[in-house]
Amino acid sequence: MLDTLKNRIEQGYRTSKYPKQTISLPERYRGLPTINQYADADIVAKCVKACPQNAIITDSNADPNLFKANESSRKMVDMGRCVFCGTCERVSNGKFITFTQDFGYSVAEKAHLLTSGTVPDLAKHSKQHFKKLFGRSLQLRQVSAGGCNACEADLNVLATPFFDLARFGINFVASPRHADGLVVTGPISRNMRTALLQTYEALPAPKVVIAVGSCAITGGPFRESPEVSDGLDSILPVDLYIPGCPSHPLTNLHALLSFFKDRI
Repeated sequence: MLDTLKNRIEQGYRTSKYPKQTISLPERYRGLPTINQYADADIVAKCVKACPQNAIITDSNADPNLFKANESSRKMVDMGRCVFCGTCERVSNGKFITFTQDFGYSVAEKAHLLTSGTVPDLAKHSKQHFKKLFGRSLQLRQVSAGGCNACEADLNVLATPFFDLARFGINFVASPRHADGLVVTGPISRNMRTALLQTYEALPAPKVVIAVGSCAITGGPFRESPEVSDGLDSILPVDLYIPGCPSHPLTNLHALLSFFKDRI
């Protein structure tokens, strides 16, 4: 016991002060992408061709009705498909697409994943009855539906002393019957579909569904494979989308606090 107390005194307070204080991430971190709408057409074409996920949307490859609502943004990135590899930024030398340090890019509607550099304020787009229901205590059951363990690892790290997710009244639980929400990672392989649906059915109502990572949102690198789904929303109603490959722990934390709490 004395050794434990001695160790605690020596180490000091290690928990992050976020969200009371801002956090600066390393320069190499890739957050919310921003687009130069006036970039040279040749550079844009090279980026579109180089993107491994076909995540860059322009006049040449978009649905004709896509830009009617926003004529000023004729080029966008689909964060649901994007794996934040940075290929487009390297190909264009930052003249077309750059990745910012902004880790708060989660959204409540899938359409908002299409961005030219901004996303709606998640706190304002969250469902207010969710805040009333889960604002004090939120228990989550996580299901890895064929994931590579990257998104899973960055969710697990929220339980470490640095992030200390439990201080906000949010915890991951072992049984879906004890949970308020379902957190899904991975491309939802055919072999995991039944287990996922059974887990969802075991959650008591009212319940929420959160898709974490490009695999869960669109299938990620496995998109269009007959062995995986077209995205979690093709199977279950999704309330919160957290993009990334994997999504950074701060992205996960920001999304949970913005959507369910009044802390941001």
